[in-house]
Amino acid sequence: MRLTILGGGGFRVPLVYGALLRDHAPGRITEVTLYDVDATRLAAITRVLADQARGAADAPAVRAVTDLDEALRGADFVFSAIRVGGLAGRAADERIALAEGVLGQETVGAGGIAYGLRTVPVADALARRIKALAPDAWVINFTNPAGLVTEAMARHLGDRVIGICDSPVGLARRVARTVGADPDAVRLDYAGLNHLGWLHGLYEGEQDVLPRLFADDALLTSFEEGRLFGADWLRSLGSVPNEYLHYYYFNREAVAAYRQAELTRGAFLLGQQERFYAGLAESRDGRERAWDAWDRTRAEREATYMSENREVSGAGERAPDDLESGGYENVALALMRAIARDEPATLILNVPNGSSLHALDAEAVVEIPCRVDASGPRALPVTQLTGHEAGLVSAVKAVERCVLEAAEGGSARAAVKAFALHPLVDSVQVAHRLLDGYRDAHPGLAYLRR
Repeated sequence: MRLTILGGGGFRVPLVYGALLRDHAPGRITEVTLYDVDATRLAAITRVLADQARGAADAPAVRAVTDLDEALRGADFVFSAIRVGGLAGRAADERIALAEGVLGQETVGAGGIAYGLRTVPVADALARRIKALAPDAWVINFTNPAGLVTEAMARHLGDRVIGICDSPVGLARRVARTVGADPDAVRLDYAGLNHLGWLHGLYEGEQDVLPRLFADDALLTSFEEGRLFGADWLRSLGSVPNEYLHYYYFNREAVAAYRQAELTRGAFLLGQQERFYAGLAESRDGRERAWDAWDRTRAEREATYMSENREVSGAGERAPDDLESGGYENVALALMRAIARDEPATLILNVPNGSSLHALDAEAVVEIPCRVDASGPRALPVTQLTGHEAGLVSAVKAVERCVLEAAEGGSARAAVKAFALHPLVDSVQVAHRLLDGYRDAHPGLAYLRR
C-alpha cells in the first residue's frame, strides 16, 4: 500500500510516520511519498524519519519529491496536510485581526476565514489533480480549516475525501478517563462542525456515564475542558464543548489576552520552526540526531498550546496526559486500516451531513461519529443540536459557504460577507478593513477582486 503526504515537509509528518511504524499487520503501508514545494523542509523531515525508523526492519520506505504528479500516481491513500502561506501567513492573519480588535485564531473567526480564502483555491486544484491521477485513492484531509477544506475537496472527490481532527478524540478520552471509563470502549454522542462541536453523551453499553461528571465538582474541574470552561458553565450547557468553543464563550477575554501576549501563536510557532529547520540544516555532522531535535521542539509546542486561554480561565499548565502523542495520526491509521483491511472502526470524522443533523443541508460537511469499513464511513445516530448549538453551527456554516463562493468566483463581496456574518466579527466596516488588510498581506488573495 502506498501513502502520499501532501505537505510532506510539514512539522507534524513524523507523528503519522510513527503510527505507521507501529503497524505490522499484512496490508499495511509499505511506501510513503512526501510531497512539498519546499525542498529544504522536505530534506529536514526526511532526516527525522530516517532517525525515527532506525532499527526497524520493516519500516515503510520513504521518498521525497517536489513534483505533484509524480507524488500522486499510484497512491492508495493521500493525506492532505498543506499550509498555504506557511506560518508567516498564520502570524499575519492573527496580527491583522487583533489590530481590529477581533480574534485571529488559525481556524476560528477572522483568521480562519483568511486562512480558508488562501487555502480553498489550492485545495480545489489538488482535488482536481487527485481525481485525474489517482481516482481510486482515498483522501484524508488534515488541512485546516478542516471542515471547510474537506467540503471544498468533496465537490470533486465526493465521499472519497474524509476530514479528520484530533480535538474530539482528545476531549472524549479525557472525559472517559475522568469518569473511570475505558476510552477505547465507550460510545460517543458528539456533533457539530470541526472545532465547533459538543459531547452530549458518553456510553458504556447502554448507560450514559456523562451525568457522573456533572454530579461531581471535583471531577468536573479536573480535566482540560473542565478547567477551561468552569463547572458552572458546563452545567449550564449540559454538555462538554470542544476546547475551541472557548474562543466563542469567552471571546472578549481571549482577544484581550492575545492582544497582550508578547507573541501570537503563529509568530511563536514561526520562530520555533525556523530555528528547528535551520538547526537541522546546520547540523549535518550528526552532533544531534534529527529525531531528538524534532521531539524536543514538539514537546515545547504541545506544552504551550492554548496557553492564553488557560491563563484567562486560570486552568494552569497542561496535564501530562494532554502532552502525550497519539492524536490525529492514530485516527488516520485506524481510518486507513478500516478501509484497506475491512477492520471496522468507530471514529469521529468530517463527512457530508446527509440527514444526520437537521439544522444543516445534506452536503454540509459536519463532524460526527462514523462507523468505517472497506466501503468507507457511515454516519451514526447522534443527539440533535440544541437551540444555541444549532444557531451557532448554522451561522458558521453560512460563513463557510461564503468562503467557498468567494474562492470559486473571486468574489470580494462574498469574502466581505463571510467576515461580516461571522459571530466573532461585529461590524461590516471591520469586515471591509479585514479583507483590505489580508489582501495587502497575502499576494495570493489578489484573486478577490470581483
